[in-house]
Amino acid sequence: MSEAELNFGDRIVRSQQICGGEPVFQGTRVTLRTVLASVAAGDTVEVILADFPGLKAADIQAAIAFAAASAEEDLPVPAVPHIR
Repeated sequence: MSEAELNFGDRIVRSQQICGGEPVFQGTRVTLRTVLASVAAGDTVEVILADFPGLKAADIQAAIAFAAASAEEDLPVPAVPHIR
């Protein structure tokens, strides 16, 4: 992943005044959850951009980078079984 993709903090923001504090893309009311659901459903970048004209391709990349970083932090590491 490029440096721009990993720096999702300037594209994904949170404010109590916008969508109840849910993460959205800077300058929009499009939620991170909505974009990630579209990616998970198999929508292409082109389809997502057509559905949400306020977004840029870099926003979708930022969403994926955010999800990757979150998965790395949130998923517990399974315990290694003790072998005798």
